[in-house]
Amino acid sequence: MSRVPKKVFFTNGVGTHKEELQSFELALRDAGIEKCNLVTVSSILPPCCRRISRKEGLKLLHPGEIVFCVLARCSSNEPRRLLAASVGCAVPMDKRMYGYLSEHHAFGMTDSAAGDYAEDLAAAMLASTLGIEFDEDKSWDEKREIWKISGKIVRTSNITQSAIVKQGTYTSVVAAAVFIL
Repeated sequence: MSRVPKKVFFTNGVGTHKEELQSFELALRDAGIEKCNLVTVSSILPPCCRRISRKEGLKLLHPGEIVFCVLARCSSNEPRRLLAASVGCAVPMDKRMYGYLSEHHAFGMTDSAAGDYAEDLAAAMLASTLGIEFDEDKSWDEKREIWKISGKIVRTSNITQSAIVKQGTYTSVVAAAVFIL
């Protein structure tokens, strides 16, 4: 039996409760993955791993199943605090090569800013593996152009969840790339 995932889907969620653990559970529930035993893994998107929709992926999960994922999470009870959790993805042109996933957890970042940052992290890791030269200090748009011109990175994307903490509660946000074996 192969232990290399053949499919991946992306999901996100937010939860609010007076208890931090319960807010995390509610965020997982909002993401649809609360019924699984989640095992976090590092940043490799396996070769030939097909991206499927969240709806399709959730249908393939079973209660109690051990599920591997790249998980970003952030939690706070500080009123009016902006939280964000994001997973970035970078896919190489050559489908036989592996790609990269990155997780980013942040305070004070919008969906867009956190998503761009996570996407940039994944693309930078893939670019370095593929031998693409780039300047770390350049803007995301400038680096994206270098990667596109190289013809080695075909697509980058992200899934992000942000929320603002309400008075008297914990808020948790999650974003995940969930693998299907």
